Amino acid sequence: MARILVVDDERSICSTIQAALREVGHSVEMADSGEMAIAIMRRSVPDILLTDLRMDGMSGLDLLGKAREYFPSATVVMMTAYGSIDTAIAAMKNGAYDYLVKPFTPEQLEHLVGRIEEFRKLKDENNKLKDQVDVLAEPSAIITSNPKMQKLLDTSRKVAVTDSTILITGESGTGKTLLAKMIHDGSGRSKGPFAVVNCATLSENLLESELFGHIRGAFTGAVKDKMGRLQVADTGTVFLDEIGEISPNLQTKLLRFLQEREFERVGDTKTIRVDVRIIAATNKDLESEVKDGHFREDLYFRLNVIELHMPSLRQRSEDILPLADQLLARSFTATNRPIRPLDESAKKIIQGYNWPGNIRELKNALERAAILCTTDFVTTEDLPDRVLEAGTAIYSPLIDSTESALSGAEVSLEELEKQHIRHVLTSTRTLEEA
Repeated sequence: MARILVVDDERSICSTIQAALREVGHSVEMADSGEMAIAIMRRSVPDILLTDLRMDGMSGLDLLGKAREYFPSATVVMMTAYGSIDTAIAAMKNGAYDYLVKPFTPEQLEHLVGRIEEFRKLKDENNKLKDQVDVLAEPSAIITSNPKMQKLLDTSRKVAVTDSTILITGESGTGKTLLAKMIHDGSGRSKGPFAVVNCATLSENLLESELFGHIRGAFTGAVKDKMGRLQVADTGTVFLDEIGEISPNLQTKLLRFLQEREFERVGDTKTIRVDVRIIAATNKDLESEVKDGHFREDLYFRLNVIELHMPSLRQRSEDILPLADQLLARSFTATNRPIRPLDESAKKIIQGYNWPGNIRELKNALERAAILCTTDFVTTEDLPDRVLEAGTAIYSPLIDSTESALSGAEVSLEELEKQHIRHVLTSTRTLEEA
């Protein structure tokens, strides 16, 4: 059943509509002005906003504009007298779903609400499919034959169905955002928003406004009210990337939100309650940050209800070439060119490089290779110099030692095999230490 807000400056009309809709199971609130409607929506955004076109004070058209700007998830329906149909049609062009001509019957109202519910259901399904396509467009941790990674994904699926706060740790570029999105998609909140906030890219004041929102005049440049991500993502998930970068002041505000699930926008005294799940991520050692006094211990424990650690790409080396093949294919497709495979020498270099930037670096390297490739295969000449030089450094000692061995007296196959094994072990230790 739908959550509906009815807005009309004639209280009797609101009451009649409320009674009719409640009778068939809908949850209905009333407002006798546009201003009151906005106050209600700030507290809880309805599925359907049913508003009169002409009201004292804020008109239905003005309310439509506010709803479109601040509460875009609400489906708006205009109620109008026969003589205002042209205005109602204009409202539809500005984002209203439909209009009802007064007087209308309960049956007409119920039929329209039923259509809107079906429309919203289809829209949610389409958005979910789009999100799934977007996730599939990112290769990272989805492709794996690494046992530790497979165990991580299995654990992620188990915790997704809970509402527990999750902390994802791991180096930059390992796919922490994708893992958070996968958890959201596998949860009961999958139909709700998935809001991403990068805590490392904004100043303290901007980050506070981004998270909690602000009211007009709260600070220089705050020319209108703004909803924060916590409010926008009501019923969904907020992903706080690089949580280790937030200031002590914001750590305190975030801790209070995690404890009480309520907050005030910047410059406002009104408390807002929302229902969101928090997933945080960091490339820092937060335990060390706590010991050094840079991160609140109580906030750390609030965030770290469930910890998921993303391994680096060098720790799941068996995934490098499968990921490379997929990334390369996507890069060629994006430029409308035939897909060309890696040649054997390029594969060896890619497999041997330690990828300090992880999947993000691999993706960038192969995007470059796809652009530069002019032959039937992607070769070492198409790879970035840093990758080529590091990869060559690993394989050239083996070549040199083999040539040296062959240039002398007789060398048995067994001796060559021993040299090769010693080299591989040395290279492996080097990669693990890198």
